[in-house]
Amino acid sequence: MLFILQIVRTAAFYFCFALWTMFYPTLILLIINFVPYKKRHQLLAKNWSLGAIYLCRWICGVRWQVHGFENIPERPCVIISNHQSSWETFFLQTLVTPQNQVLKRELLNIPFFGWALRAIKPITINRSDPREAIKLVRTQGKALLDNDIPVLIFPEGTRNPNGELGKFSRGGSGLACSANVDILPIAHNAGKYWPNNRWIKTPGSIQVFIGKPMTTNGKGSAEVNNEVREWIAKKLASC
Repeated sequence: MLFILQIVRTAAFYFCFALWTMFYPTLILLIINFVPYKKRHQLLAKNWSLGAIYLCRWICGVRWQVHGFENIPERPCVIISNHQSSWETFFLQTLVTPQNQVLKRELLNIPFFGWALRAIKPITINRSDPREAIKLVRTQGKALLDNDIPVLIFPEGTRNPNGELGKFSRGGSGLACSANVDILPIAHNAGKYWPNNRWIKTPGSIQVFIGKPMTTNGKGSAEVNNEVREWIAKKLASC
């Protein structure tokens, strides 16, 4: 009976989420070009993401608890998080605004939201060309940071099951080192309740850990990359 209830709730969530994804971005498309660039993230990505995570909370019972919210700096930084599901791609948009994100180029072709997302001008990469992707992250990311806009990166590049942590690319650490900014590490266990390999959402409380900013001064990208990955791995082990 409980399993059937979870199926019904998950179906109801996706139905409401689909309506929200069609309605809100379509509305924003009508006005976003008249909005200053730094306000566009809050208007589109943050508000749409808030709708998504609260729909999942109200309908499926997927809640969250944040540890270390006070560690978010006022100055621009590179935000690095592990990647387990779609949930964190929504939630992390709500923590800092404005911000920009490294995305797969294909996401811009998603009807409604992808079309509106183009107005935020995210850093879009082609996964089949890693060298070009790193170059884009460095050049476009540094320009954003110089303009006081933080950059969010998932260095695993793909989603991994809860309890597993993939290899980190050096794109995020390399950007932080070249721009001489701190890294804000974030760890979470979203995949426990919003698994990537299952359609059904499970009620529970996602744990989100925000670490203190890590300096890149005098460090190489490999050293910084290892420090960030070790911190995230330690936090995941405590979930």
